[in-house]
Amino acid sequence: MRSIVLTKGVPDFSDGAVSFNEEGHLERGKTPTVMNPNDAFALEAALQTRVRHGGHVSGMSMGPPGYAEVLEGAMESVYTDDSYLLSDRELAASDTWATAITLSAGIETYQEEVGDVDLLFAGFKTADGETGQTGPQTAWALDWPIVTHVIALDIDPDERLLRAKRLVEGDVDEIETVEAPLPCMVVTDPEFEPTYRKASHRLTHKRLRKETQNRAAAHDRHLTTWDHEDLNLDPDYIGLDGSPTIVSSVDPIPKAPSEREATMVDPSDSEGMNEVLGEFQPYAATTNGADGPNAAEGGD
Repeated sequence: MRSIVLTKGVPDFSDGAVSFNEEGHLERGKTPTVMNPNDAFALEAALQTRVRHGGHVSGMSMGPPGYAEVLEGAMESVYTDDSYLLSDRELAASDTWATAITLSAGIETYQEEVGDVDLLFAGFKTADGETGQTGPQTAWALDWPIVTHVIALDIDPDERLLRAKRLVEGDVDEIETVEAPLPCMVVTDPEFEPTYRKASHRLTHKRLRKETQNRAAAHDRHLTTWDHEDLNLDPDYIGLDGSPTIVSSVDPIPKAPSEREATMVDPSDSEGMNEVLGEFQPYAATTNGADGPNAAEGGD
């Protein structure tokens, strides 16, 4: 069983250091990058499949050289065997369509040089784009079946079938069971939870974790980088030139100004602590849902 997990670096919005150029394009080189949170569920699904059925799991990402750290994180957390980074300047500023074309070319190149792929995993959307389009577009480019919003799955290797439970239109109250022939693409939902019920599965999981510690420590030796020439891609159909999406403007969300002043009080300062108590007394909790200064005396 051979799987590829697509993962992406996204701006670390929590740092408030997102940088845009004059044309409204995100300057990723000047913005802290972390792994897209939703990709963690895709990685867990790939790991569960490997634990249950064996095989090989590769991580793949398209982006600047710094995305190698994202792939290294995938190796550390879910024990991928190797990493593939699709990266050069011709790929910069790709929209979802150009990204999908590049990723599908990367997967086809992988199959030519490494081996046939049975499963392709992806998170259902990225924290920066929020479109959820890249996964389905990549499956379309490969002409593979796709199952989205997957919350549980298993493989029938003899029948070469994926059996999965998925949320219907993302509704957690409605679940359907579907089948798809391999190879196929799986887009996981944040509700996905891996399960390892058998002792043999838990032992395999432990063994893989130990093996990965040494591999992740030398991630560069397990990283392959392909540019657009390696993928036989025409520059007119990738990157900014190959992106039909037009961004009219980008308005970063400003940080809310601080509206409160903090006063530091030393616990040993009895006068200061009395002032703090006086501030909190009007908001003190009461019992029995009653209000007023004598509310605590009410009841039976």
